[in-house]
Amino acid sequence: MTTPAPTASLLDQRLRELLQPTSLEVLDESYQHHGHVGANDTGFGTHFRVKIASPLFAGKTPVARHRLVYDALQDFIDQGLHALAIEARLPPV
Repeated sequence: MTTPAPTASLLDQRLRELLQPTSLEVLDESYQHHGHVGANDTGFGTHFRVKIASPLFAGKTPVARHRLVYDALQDFIDQGLHALAIEARLPPV
């Protein structure tokens, strides 16, 4: 199966499917990294920020929460997603 180039919309869809977030924001910040390692000429699809709250993070360390996000997006990483900034937290009570 070929995965399309990463977009904020595709990452959002995948994270919603796998991590059941109560809040989620996916930002493509690639344009801010023009000329940096891993950036492409389009200014899209290489550097993302994910702000996510999920009940699936309960009882998990910050590193384990990040691992869940990385695992959910691994095929996009394989397709050229170069950098991923993650803010993973539990939903408010």
